[in-house]
Amino acid sequence: MAGLAFVFLATWLTSGPANAQDAATPPAEVEIDRSATGGATTLEDILRRQQGLASDNDYRAGELGNPDAAAGITDQLGTLGGASDPDLWRGMRFNAADISTQVRGPASTVLIQDRGMWWLQFREGPLLVYGGYLLLGTLAALAVFFLLRGRVRIDGAKTGRRIERFKNVERFGHWLLAGSFIVLGITGLVSLMGRKFLIPVMGHDSYAWIAGASKWVHNNVSWAFMLALVMIFVMWVVHNFPDRTDLKWLAKGGGLFGGGHPPAKKFNAGQKLIFWSTIVLGASISVSGISLLFPFELPLFAKTFAILNTTGLPEMFGFGILPETMTLHEEMQYAQLWHAIVSFVLMAIILAHIYIGSVGMEGAFDAMGSGMVEEQWAKEHHSLWVAEVKEREGKAPSGATPAE
Repeated sequence: MAGLAFVFLATWLTSGPANAQDAATPPAEVEIDRSATGGATTLEDILRRQQGLASDNDYRAGELGNPDAAAGITDQLGTLGGASDPDLWRGMRFNAADISTQVRGPASTVLIQDRGMWWLQFREGPLLVYGGYLLLGTLAALAVFFLLRGRVRIDGAKTGRRIERFKNVERFGHWLLAGSFIVLGITGLVSLMGRKFLIPVMGHDSYAWIAGASKWVHNNVSWAFMLALVMIFVMWVVHNFPDRTDLKWLAKGGGLFGGGHPPAKKFNAGQKLIFWSTIVLGASISVSGISLLFPFELPLFAKTFAILNTTGLPEMFGFGILPETMTLHEEMQYAQLWHAIVSFVLMAIILAHIYIGSVGMEGAFDAMGSGMVEEQWAKEHHSLWVAEVKEREGKAPSGATPAE
């Protein structure tokens, strides 16, 4: 899933507009005749930049004004002091202007960061469109599946006995992770999509308050999510390593389509996929989130791209050479997009998990609700685990109690 997110981001990056921060922009693929403009920008230069094509910025980087050669202020094309406003802005853009600032932060040396347009276009375009379609499509698919398959019922007669499936600490870790993720998902969507969908409904003032509160909640609840992620990994990783029973479970589709329930241990193949998706994608979301919280202390992507370039994989897959030098602002842009893309993927997976654990399957919610499950349900869905429990105790589980 994380690999797909990287391909999605890299594909847009390589097909998006070229952005010039300095003279290091790749040279134009065609030679442009600028003799008619005296070496200045031509219409073809402007059109190439608008179309996202490579554009030579060397000639522009040198157009910073020359007071000694400037025409008089009363003459045609004369400038005050020998430098026009465009000359001044070009000097700032290419770090050639003699300018000082009182700001002393890590990013204070960057006055103009013009590589953000591709990020803005991606954020307001494909990210919202495809991310929204992914979530809505997942909900629609689950609704259709429910209409066609219905709720997975307990096939055999209920025994009236219950088996402890999860201890209190396990359920605490699960609900801490689930609750924090839901809060993070909602507040994240408010921040990401609110400008487009909420402002037209409630206005700027009301949205400003909601957006500010969402940001504060999102930043602080994230620590609970990361703590819970570590908890469930430590508690459940030993039960989630793949084995042969998973192949049989997958071959039968977990019994969701009828034909009996395949044998499974404490976690079946479907639950293992959910577990590893949560751990891997959740860890990736956490790292990019920390990078956004501390952008000047933990830049990630320039170093990552440099490592990938040494492998030759980006060129092999047609992405070319990925950028290895970035401003801190660019690092934040990449981190924000990665954070959002991986979050969308994980939200879609968790929606399917919520469906199965609630309305999709009878008796499934009890596992995390009370921690005790109906013995017949356990035998049907986790028969190998039930056998292990009884063999370990040498008798029926001592924690079994009559059902109310």
